[in-house]
Amino acid sequence: MYQYTEFDQAFVRSRAAQFRDQLERWQTGKISEDEFRPLRLQNGWYVQRYAPMLRVAVPYGEISSAQFRVLARIAREYDEPEAELYKQALETQGQLGTTYLPTHYAHFTTRTNVQFNWIPLSKSADVMDLLASVSMHGIQTSGNCIRNTTTDERAGVAIDEIVDPRPYAEILRQWTTLHPEFAFLPRKFKIAVTGAKEDRAATGWHDVGLHVIKNEAGEVGFRVFVGGGMGRTPMIGIKIREFLPWNQIMNYIEAIVRVYNRYGRRDNKYKARIKILVKSEGQSYIDDVEEEYRQIVEIDGGPHTVPQAELDRVAAFFVEPAIARRSAAELDQDLARLQELRAADAAFDRWVDKNAELHKNPALRAVKLSFKRVGQAPGDASADQLDAVAALLDRFSAGEARITHDQNVLLPWVPVGQLHALWQAARELGLASTNVHLLTDMIACPGGDFCALANARSLPIAEAITQRYQDLDELDDLGEINLHISGCINSCGHHHSGHIGILGVDKDGKEWYQVTLGGADGSALSGHAVAGKVIGPSFSAAEVPDVIEAVLTTYRDLRESGETFIAAVRRVGLDPFKAAGNAARFKAEEAVS
Repeated sequence: MYQYTEFDQAFVRSRAAQFRDQLERWQTGKISEDEFRPLRLQNGWYVQRYAPMLRVAVPYGEISSAQFRVLARIAREYDEPEAELYKQALETQGQLGTTYLPTHYAHFTTRTNVQFNWIPLSKSADVMDLLASVSMHGIQTSGNCIRNTTTDERAGVAIDEIVDPRPYAEILRQWTTLHPEFAFLPRKFKIAVTGAKEDRAATGWHDVGLHVIKNEAGEVGFRVFVGGGMGRTPMIGIKIREFLPWNQIMNYIEAIVRVYNRYGRRDNKYKARIKILVKSEGQSYIDDVEEEYRQIVEIDGGPHTVPQAELDRVAAFFVEPAIARRSAAELDQDLARLQELRAADAAFDRWVDKNAELHKNPALRAVKLSFKRVGQAPGDASADQLDAVAALLDRFSAGEARITHDQNVLLPWVPVGQLHALWQAARELGLASTNVHLLTDMIACPGGDFCALANARSLPIAEAITQRYQDLDELDDLGEINLHISGCINSCGHHHSGHIGILGVDKDGKEWYQVTLGGADGSALSGHAVAGKVIGPSFSAAEVPDVIEAVLTTYRDLRESGETFIAAVRRVGLDPFKAAGNAARFKAEEAVS
């Protein structure tokens, strides 16, 4: 895991001190609300439906136990709204029928960041100081800039990995941070990078998607995709370079962003993303990028060419931690004992099968803790749970974890001989559910319960579906299904890429939901990235669980032996599922009448 240098640490501390000065000047009236707004946003401080929201950067998902403990302290001591404000929020939500407004919690996002929903701005500078103490911050988690670079949750440990993408992600993080050309883009800009055969980073859905590969000569480089994105106009990135030498990646991204900065729409925020420019200009955009890149390299001398020494310096941080090595005989004993324990306990056997992935090192496993439970929103963690996870990291995973795209936590360095002990500890914490990759392992944004942009609430829908599908045998029978829920068209819940997607919409001032089927993120299960298609008219909140059940019943009736949900949808088409959804709606309407 990358360790901040003295320069990095001083930079983050000075940024926190700068923010404290900005906050104090705003509080004393020396700068206006309009002047303060961009300053707080540049440090990750939003003002949402009821209170401020802080977004903390977790670059490419890697996080230490020490950082988890500081996040726990922030949740416990600072994530608490003013009493009157919270009372008003509860009353408002109560009028809508359900309430989900927990305090002293953190929330894991699909971009592997961490959010807090109730920290008063009056305490924000203290929080920034705490974050800086463990090399954390909120820089570029907001604004029209290059946001947090994401990658494969199993980067560095996956058995199908060609090249570890983390050193490149870290170099990109350092280079893009406060880069003046990237600070005022037409719209926000997101980069994802993967180095494995399977795309677990959803690269096709990003402004820039990077695949670290090796050519026939064994040389490392990047396959480059541009123009992906969700929102009102979902698009999949197009390939613009089959092989770019690894040391040219910053020069090439500079060319990509310069052309975007030059021609991207600034008159309409809905048409300002790079995907719109790529779609409208096509080959002309690619030609402009190549010409810009040529000038950067040939005329400017390639100022951002990455030296081998710098790659070596950064890569040295991303080595397997000093976990006690096992001899071949000892490993055989560990594996034999593991098989005995699995044979003796069906629950443990299921957990190993669902939650523990094979590892480059055969003596280790990458283990996922599920943060999808009844009574808590997907990706939510209380202060006590954050502290407990920190303890698990120190005991079982060399003090390191990964926050995942699907809002869970991965322990990447678990010895085979400690799997049973980890399972027991995680089960006591309620984090050992074996629903990973199944229906209830859903992605959901905070929606209208917190977000001022949302048209509808996501969390009550997620909770209703989770409660309905608690039978693990039923979930296993349904098989792997990606269910994604967004509270508005901004698509923070990535509904476009869900096998089943749910989108909250406003209809005459009321909450309604569109259901889409057939979306994919590009993983091995889903196949190539594609946006789902809407089935029928929008549904009321009360109808959505019945519609989902009808869709799943149709799948069970129509599937062939061993066929997954997404494969069945692609084979039979949408019509049977549309009919089932509409029938469920009519049945619900008749019951009400």
